[in-house]
Amino acid sequence: MFGLGKPKLPISEESRLWMDDCFRRLGKLLGVERMLHAVVMLPVPEHFPDVYDGSEESLRRMFCRVAEWMQVDPESVEVQLFSDAGVTTSTLLPFGEMQGASPGGLYRHAPGSKTQIEIHDKQMKDPMALVATLAHELGHVILLRPGLVDREARDMEPMNDVLMVFLGLGVFNANTAFQFKQFTNNYTQGWSASRLGYLPEELFGYALARFAFERGEVEPEWAKYLAKNIRVYFKRSGEWLKENGRSVLGE
Repeated sequence: MFGLGKPKLPISEESRLWMDDCFRRLGKLLGVERMLHAVVMLPVPEHFPDVYDGSEESLRRMFCRVAEWMQVDPESVEVQLFSDAGVTTSTLLPFGEMQGASPGGLYRHAPGSKTQIEIHDKQMKDPMALVATLAHELGHVILLRPGLVDREARDMEPMNDVLMVFLGLGVFNANTAFQFKQFTNNYTQGWSASRLGYLPEELFGYALARFAFERGEVEPEWAKYLAKNIRVYFKRSGEWLKENGRSVLGE
């Protein structure tokens, strides 16, 4: 009578099934062991010992560190900056929601030429967003360059975001999925909001909980680095998985 009731997921059943299928597909494409043994990358000096000053040189150092973490040869990819704020992208997520965004990064690869990653110069102001963008574009190198995933697949971009969680970089991409900033100066004050990536915070929360569940992590230390909203969705999803979850990686 006074019970708290059964845990409830912060996402729809359709979204859950899609996310579970993403983990299943990535396990078959990359190997389950890669996720199970992944070290979760965090915004700490241990993982990012280089000084970041917003220069192109520091961008290159950060790129090399993220690439090596993701097992991509940094010498096989060329990194450039762009500043065309008018470019926008959109994708229809498999669970029926249209997500649009001004791209933080772009991926270009043609047969016989070197793979190119272009980073929007606005990302240089935010190291957390920069890591998330570099990781997302390097995810394209992993999935698209060898043809593991069809570039025209309906859920290619959202699945690439799931790949970040699968490889241990989900803290960065989840924390930058939605950014709210207040500003004030001598003349104006207000707020701005922006999105980075293709998954909403609720789905990132479930993806991270699925990641922890598959690895047998009940209260992972890395969860304390999640933004408040993400941490709430992560906890709710974890409670649901504890009651109802089963592994999807062996299917």
